[in-house]
Amino acid sequence: MEDERRNTERVRVDLEVRWEGILTILKGQIVDLSTTGCFILTDDKVSVGELIRLEIQQPKEGAICLWAEVIYQMTEIGFGVRFTGADESEMKRLEWLVKAELHRARRADGGRAGTPGDSPVSDNA
Repeated sequence: MEDERRNTERVRVDLEVRWEGILTILKGQIVDLSTTGCFILTDDKVSVGELIRLEIQQPKEGAICLWAEVIYQMTEIGFGVRFTGADESEMKRLEWLVKAELHRARRADGGRAGTPGDSPVSDNA
C-alpha cells in the first residue's frame, strides 16, 4: 500500500457516516475523502470485499448515498473503501464536497492540502 501511486486528490475531513452491511447499520467518521473512496475511522468490523451502502452526512446539504467496497481494514482503527456506484446526482454532490473541502483546507494551510500520497486511503479508494 505504501508504494502505490495516488491518482485522485484527497482531503482530510471530519464527516459522520452511516453504513449498511448485510445485517447491520453502523456509524463512524470519515477522516480522509476523495472522489474515488474514503477512510472510515471506527472500531466496528467489516470484511475485505464486503459491499456496503454509505450515507455521508454533509454539514448542511443532507446525506450523500453511495455504494462502496471495503478494500482494506486496519484492526480497531477503521477501513478504506472504494466507491463502486451511485446515481449521477450523488456523484456530482460528492465531487462538489471534495472540491469544497480541498478549497477550505488549502486556504487554511497555505495550499498544501490534498496532496496525493499523504493519507491512509489506497490508490483504489
